[in-house]
Amino acid sequence: FILLEVRAFLSYARKITKMYYWRSTSRFEVDLILDNRWALEIKGTKSIQDKHLKGIRGLKEKGNIQNFAVISCDRYERKTKDNITIFPWKLFLENLWTGKII
Repeated sequence: FILLEVRAFLSYARKITKMYYWRSTSRFEVDLILDNRWALEIKGTKSIQDKHLKGIRGLKEKGNIQNFAVISCDRYERKTKDNITIFPWKLFLENLWTGKII
């Protein structure tokens, strides 16, 4: 759902942004990378915990992406101590469609 919304937004906004995913040799994964601006992990949980952040932290160590976020069913937006934004999915979509993300 989130991937389709991002794709739809990019199409409607006529933005040329490369969408891809990342997987390390140690099998860490991140669901969506948008150019070098955003790394987005998508989780269906209501409470993001450290165990949900392994992939995005693995990519963050590489240092070539500007912003890192997890989109989930959490109730409130927050940031982790290492500056990863936790977005409730509805807030992420609001920010996306109002041009605050891309």
